[in-house]
Amino acid sequence: MAVWDVLGQAVQSVGAVGADVFDRLRGLTGSGTQGRQAAFSMAVVALAAKMAKADGVVTMSEQTSFWNRFDVPESAQRPIRRLFDFAQQDVAGFEAYARKIARMFPGDEEVQEDILDILFTIAAADGVIHENELDFLDRVAEIFDLDAVKWSRIKARHMQPDSDPFVVLGLQRGATRTEITKRYRELVREHHPDRLIARGVPEEFVRIATDRLAAINSAYATALARTS
Repeated sequence: MAVWDVLGQAVQSVGAVGADVFDRLRGLTGSGTQGRQAAFSMAVVALAAKMAKADGVVTMSEQTSFWNRFDVPESAQRPIRRLFDFAQQDVAGFEAYARKIARMFPGDEEVQEDILDILFTIAAADGVIHENELDFLDRVAEIFDLDAVKWSRIKARHMQPDSDPFVVLGLQRGATRTEITKRYRELVREHHPDRLIARGVPEEFVRIATDRLAAINSAYATALARTS
C-alpha cells in the first residue's frame, strides 16, 4: 500500500484533527518501516503547510505547490489535504512541529537532510526561494541541530547558479582535482536512491535523489573547470 494511503487511513481513523494529531498518528502508523515512512510523510506535510504561511499570507500558488510536486493518489487526497489544512491553519508555530519531527528522528541527520531538501524543492516551486522561506528553513535546520557545514552544502545545492561548487561538494577552495573527484564519488554513493529507500524514505519522495545528483554533477564539473 502506498505511504499516502497508509497516512490517509490513519488521518481518517483519528477522527477530529486536533493539536495532538501528529502524536496520535504516529501511534497509529507504528514504529516499523511503514510507520517510519508515514512519520516522514507527516513531517513533510506539516512543514510544507507551515512554510506556505512563512510570509504571513497564504496564496493559492503556495497552497498548490506541494500538490503539484508530489503525486498523492486520489484515494488519499481528501484526508491528506485535511492534514495539510490543519497544519497550515493551526495557531501553533512551525517551531513546535519542527521539534516534534526532531524527536521522531533524533540525531538522524540524513533523514533531516531529506526533509529539508524536499522543503527546498517546494519553496522553489514558483521559481524563486523567498527570503522568508529561507529564514524558515534556516530555523528548521537550527531546531534539527543540523551540522553547520552540512546545512551550508544543502543550501548551496539549491541556490544555483550563485552557489559555490566547493561548498556544494563540502571541500575547501583550492582542492586538487584528485580530491574533487574522490569527494564527488563519495557524494554519489551517499545520495544514491537506494540509500534513501534503505533509511526509510518513501518511494514517493526518492525523486529528490535525482535533484541532488544533478546539483552534485554540476558542482563537480564547475569545480574541475576552475582547477584547469
